[in-house]
Amino acid sequence: MTQTGPWYRRARRWCQTNWSQIDPSEPNLPFWRNFWRENHIQGIVVNFGGIVAYYPSPDPLQYVSPYLAGGDLVLDTLRAAREEGLSVLARMDINRGDRALLERRPQWFSRDKQGRPYPAGDRYVTCVNSGYYKEFIPSTLRYLIAKYAPDGFTDNSWQGLGAGNICYCDNCREKFLAQRGLALPEAADWEDPVYRAWVDWSVGCRMENFRLYNRVCREAGGPDCLWLGMVNANPVGQHCALYDLKEIGASSPVMMSDHQSRDGLNGFEQNSLNGLLLHGLCGASALVPESMASYARGVYTFRRGANPPQERQAWMRCGMAGGLSPWLHFIGAVQEDRRMFQSGKPLMDWHLAVEPYLYDREPLADIGLVWSQDNTRFYGRDDPQRRCGHPFRGFTRALTQGRFAYLPVHADHIRRDGPKLRLLVLPDVALLTDEQEEALLDFLRAGGSVLLTGRTGLLTGLGEPRSSSRLDALLGLSRRLDGLNAHGQAASWEAWSLHNYLRLPRERHPALAGFEDTDILAFGGEFTPCRPEDEAWQVLATYVPPFPIYPPEFSYMPPEARDSGQPLLLARETGFGGRACYLSADIDRRYGEAAHPDQGLLLQNLLRWCLADRPLLEVRGRGYLDIRLYRQGQRLLLHLNNLSGMEQNPGFAQSPYPTGPLEILLRLPPAGYSSARLLPEGRPVRLEAGQDQLRLCLDSLEEQALLCIE
Repeated sequence: MTQTGPWYRRARRWCQTNWSQIDPSEPNLPFWRNFWRENHIQGIVVNFGGIVAYYPSPDPLQYVSPYLAGGDLVLDTLRAAREEGLSVLARMDINRGDRALLERRPQWFSRDKQGRPYPAGDRYVTCVNSGYYKEFIPSTLRYLIAKYAPDGFTDNSWQGLGAGNICYCDNCREKFLAQRGLALPEAADWEDPVYRAWVDWSVGCRMENFRLYNRVCREAGGPDCLWLGMVNANPVGQHCALYDLKEIGASSPVMMSDHQSRDGLNGFEQNSLNGLLLHGLCGASALVPESMASYARGVYTFRRGANPPQERQAWMRCGMAGGLSPWLHFIGAVQEDRRMFQSGKPLMDWHLAVEPYLYDREPLADIGLVWSQDNTRFYGRDDPQRRCGHPFRGFTRALTQGRFAYLPVHADHIRRDGPKLRLLVLPDVALLTDEQEEALLDFLRAGGSVLLTGRTGLLTGLGEPRSSSRLDALLGLSRRLDGLNAHGQAASWEAWSLHNYLRLPRERHPALAGFEDTDILAFGGEFTPCRPEDEAWQVLATYVPPFPIYPPEFSYMPPEARDSGQPLLLARETGFGGRACYLSADIDRRYGEAAHPDQGLLLQNLLRWCLADRPLLEVRGRGYLDIRLYRQGQRLLLHLNNLSGMEQNPGFAQSPYPTGPLEILLRLPPAGYSSARLLPEGRPVRLEAGQDQLRLCLDSLEEQALLCIE
């Protein structure tokens, strides 16, 4: 399929051979040219400079690969790529320098409180506010553009030190004082408002460099020469600590994502979520290539060993379902484990065959899952995984298992995206700005439904307690900030501080369907103290305090402690046409952490009740499925990925199994839809159009299915 326009509209299949500094001695370019052709590659990412230069730099400050031996690997690779008609992005890695550079330009390096440079392996971390970032790198970019004319630049290590390490160099001292009127914080202490101000300022410093490099590249290389950095799509990951994903997305027509595989917390379905999240920031028509690892990753990483085919392919399939462009990634020019070259090709062939259906499409959903990096930074603090990652994962797991149609929604985009959605889920999004809170209130007043958990909305700014909550006032709820994190995690199975439960009332709310034969549900968590202030609230569960696990003789609830009366789960009609649920119990966190089936069912029940049991998408049949729905012009596209047998982490999927038959219901006006077919083969799928829904039947599902409904 021939694309027109600038390179960032045309290049949809990418490859990166991440040179090691030994590779100039054996670059293997004839092999790579053939590999690019066989895998339908349209753009490549090539190492240029930074930590190691692969060109004969005239600048004595630039470290050059000692294996270059008078050659020019950048020029040789660039010529080969241009002869193949490929777009070329120059890969930089600018965050550190060697001892020789440290000795010649000591003012360019980050310093700890004692004035010592921060080490990084056998090199040292450069300071984002120094002449290295402000003068040396811009000069290098201009030189490379003038000599080699790449289409743009990308860099996965451009953000310098993380939030846990404060740079005390003179550049930072002077700049922080001038811009914030403060001395640098004494330590990385989240209780210190000066430290929180420093974190916020540090994000601004990184984005200042992002804008500088884009300005330099456009001035030197023209309007389409972009500096893109590189981003990670996990909104609660440490990777995202000191740059602004939303600003990068708003200013970039293409986002390069360095998110190569699933992690220990998330499943394959995270990758389709990655695509939706990043497209929600940069727009549906922007391209989002994602680096997809060829090497083995899990508890142990083997850079030169091939990733198991099923592991890599499932990650790629889910990414494509979320709108990501495939980007095959290799470390080194020559591989002895040649299996890594084989596993990506079936997916690249499939991508080429269905390419027209994978772009320029809008996701359809009725649920928005709210997130923000500020919540991760200033509420997650030094424990972002537990405070933010586990609640977020709890709901992504429940949404996936319940086969709901949902989108990640940045808290700043509630007003933009809310009118397209029926339900907003806020998994312990404690930090909401005044503007975000007002957008949420307007969503409720317009008839939207909400599912809130934990401390949602009780913090503002840089994590300060909100003096009063307009959200609580509108909903008729009273909450306190104390109570959470009262116990921590159990040290062993005998430790009974988290041996607590939810008690269910005699009269069961519809959201408690499936629990008719039990009066308690396992909890094992903590809660935010709350009190309903409006009689419209129904209490669905109360708190059973912890009691001993062992020995058995003492493992019982004392009669006086069978029910504390403390509400843990509340539900109500809002009075504006929507519904509201509040989980003071951190069920979302515990489900994200431990995946107790009862907790997953409870979350799914709450989601369905908030949607009045009429979700946009419903899929009946066995198996673990990741499902994404899109509209493209007058057609609908439904992408199903079968992850059955591959739910466990970490990372070596081996035993997937086929599933089916599946019955698929889409609750939307039929609008003349009369046929459905599987892509790319075109095999018809049974379709029945009712008054307000479409019904499709899929006999079986092996790995994936892309259905086109017209």
